[in-house]
Amino acid sequence: MVLNMVKHSFLTEPGKNVRSMVNKKFSDHFKFSELRIAVITERNDRSEQLIQELQKTRADVQHIWPSPQYIPSDYDIVYADLMENLPSRLESLPGLPQFSLIIIVSNSHPIDLKTLENCAPHGTIHLPVTEQAVLSSLVVARGHFLYENRLRKRIQQLDDNLISVRNIERAKILLMGRMNFTEDEAYQHMRRQAMERRVTISVIASTIVDAQELFS
Repeated sequence: MVLNMVKHSFLTEPGKNVRSMVNKKFSDHFKFSELRIAVITERNDRSEQLIQELQKTRADVQHIWPSPQYIPSDYDIVYADLMENLPSRLESLPGLPQFSLIIIVSNSHPIDLKTLENCAPHGTIHLPVTEQAVLSSLVVARGHFLYENRLRKRIQQLDDNLISVRNIERAKILLMGRMNFTEDEAYQHMRRQAMERRVTISVIASTIVDAQELFS
């Protein structure tokens, strides 16, 4: 009986059912249901359509209006109207966004390109929206945001490695001067200390350098 009902549903509304199945798989793949999305725009027919399309992804969608003084940072994705003072409402530091920002652009109003640039959004979406435009904006903006995060982490790791190498070299020089070690002996000394304390050589080197700076 259930099978017959499913067949009947596909026969009567085939396009709708196929599209629904595709969108469900699409949402599951990108884990939209785990996202918290804020929509900061005045509510009207066009913005209502945007909200409804976002809700179809099974994400947690919240409408916020009027626009708060500061854009809340406890969301994964924020859709916001392109307001003149929007850049000053973003609490995150330049280059360190806390969420994916998608600017809502209305075809009936001119775009302030300078404000758009200063917002540094991950994407834009034009009203009125389509289902595919909404899904595309989610995928692209979220992808850019996560890619930026990976790059920042990689850069931070490289910075940490560089600092570590510099500290190890400085610590070796200090040990060579203070304890008459050769370069290899100084390194092996730090290596033994690190093994005994179950820390990295970098930590031992940093301790030696910090102690020298403290008492110099």
